[in-house]
Amino acid sequence: MKTVRVALAQMNPTVGDLRGNAEKIINYMHLAAERGAAIVAFPELALTGYPPEDLLLKPQFIKDNISALEEVSREAKGIIAVVGFVDMASSDIYNAAAVIKDGKIIDVYHKMFLPNYGVFDEQRYFQAGTRCPVYEMGDLRFGVTICEDIWYPVGPARLQALGGAEFIININGSPYTIGKNAFREKMLSTRASDSAAIILYLNMASGQDELVFDGGSMVFNERGALAARAGFFREELLLVDLDLESVFMWRLHDPKRRQEKLTEGQQAIIVNVPAPEIVPHKITPASMAPALEMEEEVYTALRFGLWDYVRKNGFREVVIGLSGGIDSALVAAIAVDALGKEAVHALFMPSRFTSEHSRIDSYELAENLGLGLEEISIEPMFKSYLEALTLSFGGMEPGTTEENIQARIRGNLLMAFSNKFGWLVVTTGNKSEMSVGYATLYGDMAGGFALIKDVPKSIVYALSKWRNRQKAVIPESIIAKEPSAELRPHQKDTDSLPPYDLLDPVLEAYIESDMSFDEILNLCDPENAKRVIAMIDRNEYKRRQAPPGIKITPRAFGRDRRFPITNKYKSY
Repeated sequence: MKTVRVALAQMNPTVGDLRGNAEKIINYMHLAAERGAAIVAFPELALTGYPPEDLLLKPQFIKDNISALEEVSREAKGIIAVVGFVDMASSDIYNAAAVIKDGKIIDVYHKMFLPNYGVFDEQRYFQAGTRCPVYEMGDLRFGVTICEDIWYPVGPARLQALGGAEFIININGSPYTIGKNAFREKMLSTRASDSAAIILYLNMASGQDELVFDGGSMVFNERGALAARAGFFREELLLVDLDLESVFMWRLHDPKRRQEKLTEGQQAIIVNVPAPEIVPHKITPASMAPALEMEEEVYTALRFGLWDYVRKNGFREVVIGLSGGIDSALVAAIAVDALGKEAVHALFMPSRFTSEHSRIDSYELAENLGLGLEEISIEPMFKSYLEALTLSFGGMEPGTTEENIQARIRGNLLMAFSNKFGWLVVTTGNKSEMSVGYATLYGDMAGGFALIKDVPKSIVYALSKWRNRQKAVIPESIIAKEPSAELRPHQKDTDSLPPYDLLDPVLEAYIESDMSFDEILNLCDPENAKRVIAMIDRNEYKRRQAPPGIKITPRAFGRDRRFPITNKYKSY
């Protein structure tokens, strides 16, 4: 039986931490060698972290990353390592993968397809590769591709397979969005069966600003069947024993491939790679981590992203304003799950409009989560503001201005605790509110990290209910109550917005799918459609000033959807 053991190092790099990333790569290399792997692969741009963005415009950064690769290569003893880095060649730079062994860089593959959509700006930085190598190691052949390369049916993976590669290692920095993994699986299965090759898809498990990379590295056999899967949102070394005899047998039954091999397979370049000495080992079944249901997937992404953001940016503790509403309750639950109750602080800041049930709910939530809750009334400060503005406002009726003053007082208090104790303020606004501007600049939008800014209100409810199924921590009264900002007497969100079960589908249609006004009329009446679209368009200036937050939808504000603030176009 012709087999080879390959290790996929699903690691968590940090952008710019060249030394730390190199040390992590070296440790995984040694571990993979100890476990009998002939080859170990690392994610896309594992040395620099992904995405390095405008660090790539600094020549010294490029040189330092190459020096770090040389350090890694010196430690690649008795194993072949495939390491993502930034290559510098022909007066340009490339998103690259080095194939190294015993202190030598045997070859470098340059990414051929550079994504330039959504969160990706690779054409801003990199030159595209043109060379399609196949690595020959003894009596086996394999290919290396990078992320976007595997998404093209007629791309390097196909050419490498026709050039004799029995398996393709595809290294990735693929960020998470809801349901994306199922789409990946379908694509990879198709690519494996079309190529009659084993596809090893390696993703990083990492948080980087708004992005979360969910791991979930996978192996598909030559028939397109899922053969192994690493866990999601965690570091892991996935070991797989590849049955290359099965690939050969499968290809014998594909006469069409023989003709394609003659016409297209010649484009592949054969590169010899010295085979490492491997101690014979017993074939072991590959691990198969379970898939996650939608609520668990999103909740875990938010928890993991918050933990990584706090840790990588030098914070140790966070502070959250509790209102008695579902958004702040969910944020507090995620924060405790991510960081531990000792690292989470909570403030309750009532005003004359705060209901007693909001106070009761906030204290019950804090008790359930094991949090101390500090209460500071904003009433004295609110009175001072109103008195100071009485003459200037000339007896005008109270309105949105006075409501926003309350939110801004709370924002000031949270930031005071942040400044005094070094805590990160985690804001609590959701995507539905951010979409239509139902938020106060320098008030409830003030903070360092907007955890659920890309989470629609309907999913906020779903996540809260899912969390309570694990262990009830969010009071049912919070989930059941009608949403209210409590900034004026008897206020309800529906005073200013359509009900969320009507609003969220319209937001999804207009923001995620770019539907026209006429198409949106299938979801709601013309008056509400015009109202919602107008609110979305005119509040872009607010969203530009919001803190970063974790992307979970395909069209997150800022990273994906880039809308002009100054804009006179109307779609209705």
